[in-house]
Amino acid sequence: MNYFLEYTIPAAPDDAEFEFPHDEIRPGTIIPLSETNADVVHTPELPARTGIIGATVPEAKLEAEQLITHSRATEASLYEDPSNSLQAGVGTLVATFTEGRGWQDA
Repeated sequence: MNYFLEYTIPAAPDDAEFEFPHDEIRPGTIIPLSETNADVVHTPELPARTGIIGATVPEAKLEAEQLITHSRATEASLYEDPSNSLQAGVGTLVATFTEGRGWQDA
């Protein structure tokens, strides 16, 4: 099965926000902030959608939980998505995870 985990990564406690250049003319180009005239985007959190390897839902949950515990995320949603889309919310919601409470099946 194809599973994807969606979660939000908050900025580190010592940083107020993430900063990165936004250049519509050269998308995908990584340039240090000090070397670009591109507009700089500021955001307190970054959304993420990551592929999770697992043949079954319990295997996918275990793999996803490892990723969550090694990030600053406190909540996440696990989707089954046979289309392998990186678009947020695509697929069937399987379960949600909340730090301190664990998994809740959808």
